Amino acid sequence: MTAQRAIPCLFMRGGTSRGPFFHRADLPADPATRDRVLLAVMGSPDKRQIDGLGGAHPLTSKVGIVSRGTAPVDLDFLFAQLQPETDTVDVTANCGNMLAAVVPFALEIGLVAPRGEASTFRVRTVNTDMVCDITVQTPDGRVRYDGSARIDGVPGTASPIAINFLDTAGSVCAGLLPTGRAHDEVEVTGVGRLRVTCIDNGMPMVVMRAGDLGRTGRETVAELNADTELKARLEALRLACGARMGLGDVAAKSYPKMCLIAAPQAGGAIATRCFIPHVCHDAIGVLAAVTVATACVLDGSVADGLAAIAPGAVKAVSVEHPTGEFTVELELGAGDPPTVTRAALLRTARLVMRGDVLIPDQVWPASERAHP
Repeated sequence: MTAQRAIPCLFMRGGTSRGPFFHRADLPADPATRDRVLLAVMGSPDKRQIDGLGGAHPLTSKVGIVSRGTAPVDLDFLFAQLQPETDTVDVTANCGNMLAAVVPFALEIGLVAPRGEASTFRVRTVNTDMVCDITVQTPDGRVRYDGSARIDGVPGTASPIAINFLDTAGSVCAGLLPTGRAHDEVEVTGVGRLRVTCIDNGMPMVVMRAGDLGRTGRETVAELNADTELKARLEALRLACGARMGLGDVAAKSYPKMCLIAAPQAGGAIATRCFIPHVCHDAIGVLAAVTVATACVLDGSVADGLAAIAPGAVKAVSVEHPTGEFTVELELGAGDPPTVTRAALLRTARLVMRGDVLIPDQVWPASERAHP
């Protein structure tokens, strides 16, 4: 029997995503070896990920790596996006859903200590240097997972986790509007001329009206994932916009995400169908929702005139998605375009499993380990 290596981890749901979480000290320091280990942990590349913890979908092919931060930051969080069918490990973008499980994980393993009935910690996402304050309920000195908070895309209710992003504009790109404009006219072979908004308020995204692509924005996820003609057009557009956004060749990158928008259907502000980037999301990512919501409040964006937005400096933007809605609270400052001074939202998380994940010993040989 081939020897195996045991690595401590907690398997956690964060928002509408899930995956294993590791203390950074329990993984290889060398990035190439670390990535090899993570591929083995998740069972990639294999579309079923049958030999690992992955769930055969991008939303369940995610990994969280947590360590102590440097004051005033309490915790550092490195997010890794894997794909079922490829051997890529992308650590260049953020994930707001997995972010929701960072503080519960750190409390569970004793990396930080509770701070009363509710504990707030400052977390830095290492991928893009984004900082946020995360508040978790900790009655009696323990993480509380049960509660009455409900988020669409997750069954049942759970304890609320409040995330207050401190600075999300230009998380990967050079700024909120990386092309310098609220909208661009892009000409792409096979797509034609299309009006889009290239934006990054936590997640690089290309936002476009579904109607401009001959779709309604009300299609089901299954219908859109089977729409090979649309997906080919979106990928051609993504490659062209990636270059315009200063991201270079994005063919092998998980961003920019692509989002079709339409008039709201269920009393929200905007209806969305988001691709991550090649598979239609059953819901919408946290930072994708923040970014789309920001597009909704910008004059001249493709959402201008389509989104239902109430007046006022603080705006609660309800982003509809295929399995419900996601409300983002935005506070706007002065400027043209206005600056987003705060983005706040509510998520939930749950510890699903604790223990060791086993990988083949040759993936991380003893000769490459700092510790026996």
